[in-house]
Amino acid sequence: MSKILVTGGAGFIGSNFVHLALKDRPDWQITVIDKLGYAGNKASLDDVLDKIEFVKADICDQSAIDELVKNHDHVVHFAAESHNDNSLHSPWPFVESNLIGTFRILDAVRIHGKKLHHISTDEVYGDLELDDPSKFTPETPYNPSSPYSSTKAGSDLLVRAWVRSFGVHATISNCSNNYGPRQHVEKFIPRQITEILEGRRPKLYGTGENVRDWIHVDDHNRAVIDIMEKGKSGETYLIGADGEKNNKDVIEMILENMGQDPSAYDHVNDRPGHDLRYAIDNTKLVAELGWQPVYTDFESGLKATIDWYKANEAWWRPTKEATEAKYKELGR
Repeated sequence: MSKILVTGGAGFIGSNFVHLALKDRPDWQITVIDKLGYAGNKASLDDVLDKIEFVKADICDQSAIDELVKNHDHVVHFAAESHNDNSLHSPWPFVESNLIGTFRILDAVRIHGKKLHHISTDEVYGDLELDDPSKFTPETPYNPSSPYSSTKAGSDLLVRAWVRSFGVHATISNCSNNYGPRQHVEKFIPRQITEILEGRRPKLYGTGENVRDWIHVDDHNRAVIDIMEKGKSGETYLIGADGEKNNKDVIEMILENMGQDPSAYDHVNDRPGHDLRYAIDNTKLVAELGWQPVYTDFESGLKATIDWYKANEAWWRPTKEATEAKYKELGR
């Protein structure tokens, strides 16, 4: 039986990982550590709390991390500050969590001889031109453009250094944009869904031409499990499902699937330094580990996501008002 420590397990991707792992790997013993900051929601784990151990603590807390890592076999490191707008407004929490927190985990893994899988983002590679046919590969040079993506790039480099310098057993994955249940309403897709549910027009940054490579969170997490079980230490795997869509098309698809006029949205000020396009080449993941996405049709996954937010108003409503107040301050 494997003892798995999940950092940030009350967040969006982490909580969905816990649910998936309990279903697909019932022999795993899972412990979640989460500081329950604004994006961590213990309610995301309410239906599985009797099956896991939950520890409220900060990954920057050296003694807490050391004790937890010592008693587990494998660490899956989801914990991170991850919202670009917030990083532009207040960069320090991103430096603290993404760099110092990752250092704490790496040092504990080194001392106790444990395995680590580090979750990262395709945003470390910067962006691509809209008419560029190329995609990000594991060999693409890092070119981050925001405090968020630069701190994630830094955390990736720390992991690589600990593998080479100290022989730590670690893998890295860089994933494209996730969507699905339990995602904070500050993020693009749930923000638009919940705006419509509250009777307001959704909002689109700039012209909406920016392209994201969407992947359902369960497909991402299935890939993470494959990497944990079959990946080679020191290797980086890119996770994507060939789901490129521009923001304008996505917002119109949401409106149409919620019975609204597809043009019933407002344009708002664009985000400073807004990356144009992300696109993932998943060849290595598919060829070496045999992973394949289940949600190959974006619209069907989007419909399921809309249905989840409709059915779980009690989950998202407590954070909605404060989130929109922050966006109002930013004019977005």
